[in-house]
Amino acid sequence: MEDLVQAHVWISGRVQGVFFRSNTQQQAQARGLRGWVRNLPDGRVEALFQGERERVREMLQWCHKGPSGAWVRQVEVAWETPEEVFSGFRISY
Repeated sequence: MEDLVQAHVWISGRVQGVFFRSNTQQQAQARGLRGWVRNLPDGRVEALFQGERERVREMLQWCHKGPSGAWVRQVEVAWETPEEVFSGFRISY
């Protein structure tokens, strides 16, 4: 996969207790992305998306609104060079 890109994302706002992780997993899987998503102790959600650049960009757009019930205040994105390639998309606890 020569066009594999990776985005490391931190999402803040009302993003816990609104099924953000499970919806993120569904959205990522629907786009064929790999990586993970987890809640952070400070109330943010952290995610890592790997895949085709256009699919990752679509996922980042989705993160700006999230599932119904979520209120997204900020999405921080760090584009990184993948050091390991994940096999699927999982919720991390």
